[in-house]
Amino acid sequence: MEKAMKKVLVIGVGAQGSTIAKHLDRHPQVAEIVCADYDLELATRLSGTLTKARAAGADGSDPASIVAAGQGCDLIVNGLPLEYNLKVMEAALAVGADYMDLSGPMEEMGFVESYRWLFSEWHERFRAKGLLALVGCGIAPGLANVLVRDAVEQLDSCSFIGIYFYDGFVSRRFIPFWWSPEVALGDMMYKTFRFEKGEFVTDVPFSRPQMMQFRGVDHEVRMVDHEHDEPVTMGLLADSVLKGVRDIEFKYGGPQVELAESLYKMGLLSKDTVDVKGVEVAPFDVVMRQIPRAPRFPEEIRAVIDEGIVQDEGAFLVRVRGRRDGKSLQIDNYTNFPGLAEAFARSQMTHESYSTGQCAAVFSSLMVEGLCRERGLLVPEQLDAGCRRYVIDELAGLDITVDEYLEVR
Repeated sequence: MEKAMKKVLVIGVGAQGSTIAKHLDRHPQVAEIVCADYDLELATRLSGTLTKARAAGADGSDPASIVAAGQGCDLIVNGLPLEYNLKVMEAALAVGADYMDLSGPMEEMGFVESYRWLFSEWHERFRAKGLLALVGCGIAPGLANVLVRDAVEQLDSCSFIGIYFYDGFVSRRFIPFWWSPEVALGDMMYKTFRFEKGEFVTDVPFSRPQMMQFRGVDHEVRMVDHEHDEPVTMGLLADSVLKGVRDIEFKYGGPQVELAESLYKMGLLSKDTVDVKGVEVAPFDVVMRQIPRAPRFPEEIRAVIDEGIVQDEGAFLVRVRGRRDGKSLQIDNYTNFPGLAEAFARSQMTHESYSTGQCAAVFSSLMVEGLCRERGLLVPEQLDAGCRRYVIDELAGLDITVDEYLEVR
């Protein structure tokens, strides 16, 4: 039986959206890709490098323009900042298309409340139309959730989940963040979330510092709590999907975290204005004006590599603890990614864009192939075993691999 060909709208064709579009351009079940962006020139430049694509203008704040760009599409992939998620989701429902993004929305009601809303009202809206919305499909959230669920399935019961991301990359050229500094610092100065003894707990930024030792890193690393989706979605799904887990944390560490914490403690991340020699300025605006931006284009990335890499180390660890056959067990999953030089040689992009973008691209292929039979709104830890295996196997072909270590405690 011949497989149905799909038309896909990718809205927001920056680093991640463009990676997804390039991946789908090679997929045999994709007939057409609409590359849509507020910056029509950017969309046109990308579509000109692809064989199945055309460009369209679309404003993420205007659902009508998204609907217009998405007419006839089977899938809408959202590569925009998370504040546009709900508008793109509305457009997907209006078009009658499946939906995928890289991170869930955080509305004024709060992070936990936003996901409760997604899992209830938005789930029912997509399910009523026979559509699938898969939310949070990058590396973290995304691959991290898949690895957590796979590990939990090996246990009789789960007590603890920890997700740890250490980025120790340092180049001779000072580049504090390899993605949007506005997004990075915005995340870091936001209150943190963890799931503790079966309850959601909020805390101050950079809370609960802990020295940790990772495989492949010859020194301990200072890790701090960080605002992220996983403790929220996993806490909400603890009993239904994750075998009763009671404690979930996400910690982040590295030079950029230390820098952000210092800026935060000095008040330089405040958006409230202060008087400086008779002029009202917001410290955050000054930092944004001065902070170096991550390289976007190949010639910029090449220049950073040519100037020299001081240190290229890191760790992405998913740790799960629980019991099996009456014994306490710890399962560690370490994910391996190409470094900057290797990622650039493979794809003309940074290591950060490669890891997140390729994970999202594989999730988009899963959507195109219709491998998930569930309808409604899901997050990756809700995917069945076949879908989870697809993600891991496809990523291995892109040189993103996972090493698992089991320890009886």
